Amino acid sequence: MTQSANHKEPRNIFDKKVFRGTSYSNTQSTFEKGNSIMKKTSKFFTLLVGLVMMFSGVAKAEGFSVGADVVSRYIWRGTQFGDGIAVQPSLSYTFPGIGVEVGAWGSYDLSDDDASEADLYLTIPLGEYFSFTVTDYFFPTGGFDDYFNWGDDGSHTVELAAGFEAANISLFGAVNVSGDDDNSIYFEAGYNFYDKDDYSASLFVGGGDGMYTNDSNAGGDFDIVNVGVSVSKDIFSASYIVNPDLETSWLVVGVTLEP
Repeated sequence: MTQSANHKEPRNIFDKKVFRGTSYSNTQSTFEKGNSIMKKTSKFFTLLVGLVMMFSGVAKAEGFSVGADVVSRYIWRGTQFGDGIAVQPSLSYTFPGIGVEVGAWGSYDLSDDDASEADLYLTIPLGEYFSFTVTDYFFPTGGFDDYFNWGDDGSHTVELAAGFEAANISLFGAVNVSGDDDNSIYFEAGYNFYDKDDYSASLFVGGGDGMYTNDSNAGGDFDIVNVGVSVSKDIFSASYIVNPDLETSWLVVGVTLEP
């Protein structure tokens, strides 16, 4: 998604086995898988709860919101999706009084029919600075269009994420809890260092394991995969992104369309 996804060796990232980050021949027991998920999720929520207790209060725009981005290339958390210009529509509704947001977000590459994505998400504000998000990533490509199949052989990945934003600093952490045998984690930090003459500029650095690094090391160990700078003015934006793990980079430009 926005803000997030580049490899030393080219691959088809929409191949089911590659995206899930493991082979179907994985013989790990059900108990071991469940234990791994619980350990990662427990650590994630322990950090989340601890930080939430430090902050309180929030107000947010209410009602419906629609829009779309047009980007020269879809790069998400250091991973490239598709080979050309992508149109990325969005639709959301924020409930009055509580700030809870439900929405849908998609990406459609104009030159690659296999680079499609249609996500659903729920974001709950936790105090003035924090938020918690559940996202269902759906990739209706590569012959895996069975929408109501949330199993390991389906095209869904469910992610739990927490975000923090205050002043010029932002922090983000996420873990896959379904549809990813590696239960991959991702963390990102950002710093807005410039805000003048309608220009805004920020630096970011992110790292992950599992599906984020499987192409560079067999074990999918944690590594830095997403470093760069983003600059925006009005409806225009540009980002220079480097994936140190894969020794590659992109320069991406985009236009945001809103009513």
